Amino acid sequence: MAAKFTFRCTSDDRRRPLPHKVLFGLGVNESASHVVLKLLAWLLFFRERLTLETAVPDDNIPFVPDLCQLGYDLRPSLWVECGDCSVAKLHKLAVKCPEAALWIVKRSRADADQLMRSMAREALRRNRYGLVALDPSVVEELIGLLRERNTVHWYRGDFDPPAFQLDFNGLWFDSAFEVLRF
Repeated sequence: MAAKFTFRCTSDDRRRPLPHKVLFGLGVNESASHVVLKLLAWLLFFRERLTLETAVPDDNIPFVPDLCQLGYDLRPSLWVECGDCSVAKLHKLAVKCPEAALWIVKRSRADADQLMRSMAREALRRNRYGLVALDPSVVEELIGLLRERNTVHWYRGDFDPPAFQLDFNGLWFDSAFEVLRF
């Protein structure tokens, strides 16, 4: 498996003027699945000042997010975790980043439900987290198409209704996803 993945990006969505190219590194203990989840999260949450795996300039926050948007005060206003994420980490994020919108992107509804059960068991704060549950068959197909050099054309995507359309390495994807709150 490659250590980095390049995505040449284009977009039909004026609200998402994607950069021409983005690079995703494969971290320790990360898989192709994690790269695909980060890509989809990056496309869905894309906005100005959204960064990939950038350390937050706050010594009290020892974590590195998959995606983060910092406010002008350099505090996180959006924090996105993709794939596996411990409940203990989510609890600490809610405390250490009180102003941030916290989102977790999961591969499937079953994975999201399992995380929500764990969050309820550990009595995490309610109405604090958003979860995106993707279609697992779409994620699997994207993983199979993933190469060191990729092309992505974003047609549209939104949370209301929760769906996206994109072309990934020459194949068309039109998929719904679920948005859950905890």
